[in-house]
Amino acid sequence: MTKAMLVDVSKCTACRACQVACKAWNDLPGEITICLGCYDNPPDLSPDTWNRIAFWEIEREGGQVAWLFRPVRCMHCADAPCVRVCPTGALSKDPLGFTAYDESKCNGCGYCTQFCPFDVPRLKEADFWGKGKTTKCTFCQDRVHSGLIPACAKSCPTGAIKFGERDELVAEGRARVETLKGRGFADALLYGENLLGGLGMMYVLTDPPGVFDLPEAPSGGLAEVWQPWIQTLGGIAVGATAVGLVINWLIARKEISAEERFR
Repeated sequence: MTKAMLVDVSKCTACRACQVACKAWNDLPGEITICLGCYDNPPDLSPDTWNRIAFWEIEREGGQVAWLFRPVRCMHCADAPCVRVCPTGALSKDPLGFTAYDESKCNGCGYCTQFCPFDVPRLKEADFWGKGKTTKCTFCQDRVHSGLIPACAKSCPTGAIKFGERDELVAEGRARVETLKGRGFADALLYGENLLGGLGMMYVLTDPPGVFDLPEAPSGGLAEVWQPWIQTLGGIAVGATAVGLVINWLIARKEISAEERFR
């Protein structure tokens, strides 16, 4: 029952339909950007952009110029470092396999932004109460749990983004790699099959991962050491906050009762 998405970069035309569909479904506003001499727009992920198309211009053997494209978003790692270090349970693993997010539980600590090996989560600016919130692709968890496919996969006109059972997509990805190798892409590979327990966002790449700004061997770094400490401290902090609120409420009620007695 594990769900996943498979992106075949050889079929991606950088039309940005997935980028627009993500914003439309999640009600995310457009951004005012500045031309930086590239086609990336916006140039990076942000609290208002959870999915974007990245561009690379490379020179192949013989001097031939080639354009490469890749949708950049949360990779939904099976063994997700962000889930390990989240002290409030705002990030968790859904039974369907993706990395779920509950904004109501997020305390804006930012640990997920520090430990993500793909540099995906972004923090919103603090609100009136001084709290920020993390943001990232949610795998369209509301759509998926309603029997629909993610908005980006639904909108892709070339079939570059596919959604389905992970085992089936792995088999399809492997077959596609062999097809690309037969067409002269000697470095073609399936990225993410076994990384970090298996990614929920896999890619069929025509070139080595580094060309697409993807790490060869992503890891959670110190997340394994950090997890027991931060989650314990997080639980203590939450508990202390709850106790403080209860005490404050009791004091307030006592003062109100005293005022009522002397009226």
